[in-house]
Amino acid sequence: MALTPTEKRPDQDRSGSDEAFLREVDDAVRASDLTTFWKLYGRWLLAAVAAGLLAFGGWIIYHNQQQAAADLQSEAFVDAMDKLRAGQANEARAQLATLAKADQPGYRAMAQLVEANLLGEEGQTKKAIALYAKIASDDTLPQTFRDLALIRQVSAEFDTIPPQQVIARLKPLAVPGHPWFGSAGELTALAYIKMDKDNLAGPIFAQVAKQEGLPQTLRSRAQQMAGALGIDTVQVDAKRNAASKADETASKGE
Repeated sequence: MALTPTEKRPDQDRSGSDEAFLREVDDAVRASDLTTFWKLYGRWLLAAVAAGLLAFGGWIIYHNQQQAAADLQSEAFVDAMDKLRAGQANEARAQLATLAKADQPGYRAMAQLVEANLLGEEGQTKKAIALYAKIASDDTLPQTFRDLALIRQVSAEFDTIPPQQVIARLKPLAVPGHPWFGSAGELTALAYIKMDKDNLAGPIFAQVAKQEGLPQTLRSRAQQMAGALGIDTVQVDAKRNAASKADETASKGE
């Protein structure tokens, strides 16, 4: 007997019932797995989340404390410099002594450099040199301050150590383009003069005179020294410019 369009086959009813049953079984299995997982790992998962939140909160607190400490050290350093200019040397040096033990490496280095400079001005050269050497060898300080300390140390010792030692110490810094090339290059060139090697000193003075960004007084001094050693930096620049223009013309001709 034919079925009307609205009637369902028995096998279709069974198929729908089976699908509903399978869905219920699947949901029950998933719920059971989730319950088992939570019983086994729930407390550890909560502990991990809590530990992460605590660590993040601790980092924020630490960062804020570090920033606050840096701000206080900045104010203390500025105040110490103001006191030095006002002639309150004892108070200023007491503050610098505290900053020299600070956690922030930048202010720790600056405080020690200022103290070394003061010792040098007072004629306590050996103490100043020792402090410069300490700063230069402290790998916890920023490299730029260590390099400055090395230059100051070599400058203070220049007349008492062999010129070869001056050249060897400053070799990493006496490179054109290095931030401290001006001072390191000048000291290196002077050491070569002490060794009667004017042919090596002159080109260094010329390089210092031509390097942009250096103090004009240093460049002028270097230019005068280069000229005294037979190197005209103006002529050198003119020849270099002429050579560059010739290269450009040749390149365009090609």
